[in-house]
Amino acid sequence: MADSDAEYDGEGPDEDDVMEVSDGGRRAMASRPKERAQARWEATASSNWELQEAADGSIEGILGGLEEAGKRKRLLKDTTPLQRGIIRHTLLVLDLSSAMLEKDLRPTRHLLTINYTIMFVREYFEQNPISQLGIFGMREGLAIRISDMSGNPNDHIAALKQLRSTEPKGNPSLQNALDMARAALYHTPSHGTREVVIVLGALLSSDPGDIHDTIKACIRDRIRVRIIGLAAQMHICAEICRKTNGGDENYYNVAVDEVDYRQQLMDITTPPVLRSTDTEAQKHNQAALLMMGFPSRIVEEKPTLCACHGNLTRGGYLCSRCKAKVCNLPATCPTCDLTLILSTHLARSYHHLFPLRNWVEVSWTRARQEGSIQCFGCLTPFPRIPNPQEAVNGTEHDVASARTKRAEGASESSRYECETCGQHFCIDCDVFCHEVVHNCPGCQSNAHLPGNQNGHDAG
Repeated sequence: MADSDAEYDGEGPDEDDVMEVSDGGRRAMASRPKERAQARWEATASSNWELQEAADGSIEGILGGLEEAGKRKRLLKDTTPLQRGIIRHTLLVLDLSSAMLEKDLRPTRHLLTINYTIMFVREYFEQNPISQLGIFGMREGLAIRISDMSGNPNDHIAALKQLRSTEPKGNPSLQNALDMARAALYHTPSHGTREVVIVLGALLSSDPGDIHDTIKACIRDRIRVRIIGLAAQMHICAEICRKTNGGDENYYNVAVDEVDYRQQLMDITTPPVLRSTDTEAQKHNQAALLMMGFPSRIVEEKPTLCACHGNLTRGGYLCSRCKAKVCNLPATCPTCDLTLILSTHLARSYHHLFPLRNWVEVSWTRARQEGSIQCFGCLTPFPRIPNPQEAVNGTEHDVASARTKRAEGASESSRYECETCGQHFCIDCDVFCHEVVHNCPGCQSNAHLPGNQNGHDAG
């Protein structure tokens, strides 16, 4: 077995790649290829932080800089306005096989996946209020339906909570899951995206036939597949994601730990960019304009049956076309198939098309020029700006220079500036504005002032 390793690598072992282990006079030799690409978990395990103490010997500022650098790394994204499919039809497929009983993710893969999925459902509908979501499962070689395609997050969360009492068993089947997802997405309108997100914890797939035929059918039906692995990389998963996403290899990743797992799930809440083939298909189907209804809420004196569930309710929304009553919005009218939404739902989807620009780091020179002493958003005091005389004497400036080297990516002055309005914010406001509000408080507060259309003359 020792000799076969060297033959499998395709080249003889070098001095740096050889490890000898003596066991009763026997020697085993293992080697690895020199030009092997480093995996994500290897890069994470081998990364080390060079912590440099401040002038007073403390590392408080350095640790704070590491936290800021982590938040900034999560925020810095491409803000180029692109055409995105904000009306999404997503199917989430969860692995419910025996591999989810592993405890490498605490408490188990199964329970952690359920908890993260509940958070994902809430965030998905918060960021995509006019989209639809369905949840499937894979166990014992079959694909099971957990919740139907719906725009109500409460239905999905209630179905997910019931999974906590079930025990994973059997093996998953990627082919059965993809075939069931294709059948569920077959009748979705052409103006929306068709997405399948698979959370896979096993290292095998129990398929009844040729999965490559299923991959070709997904490509023909314009279904995009994204897979999040929990164990290790699989070639067939990479092939599925690459072929269904136009050759893009960024749709298949293996979670390194719990934090990375949650971050990959939350990244799915951003709508995908429409490809040229999708745009041509929409033009061919004449889906440039979409008819929607904006009903108002009513409260009746006597309860009546709703058209969506058949329950007696006093409150609801009347369809703008056929006057059928539905319980919640957004929804599709069960009678006339009209999309019913509120104007706030459409406004909340607008930020995906024109995202908020990234804020830039503020140097001590820029902070001294503007004279900012507190965050414009939450009024939190900023660190004191060192005077030029202190820089010459080398007193307070030493502390400031130490803060500069605390972590790559964090601002040396703990200030972040919006290039449009010129206001300075702290890192917490930077995260809140880019992930929750999707608007700049400085730009919004200056927009109504006369003569301040550019936002630079405010105040």
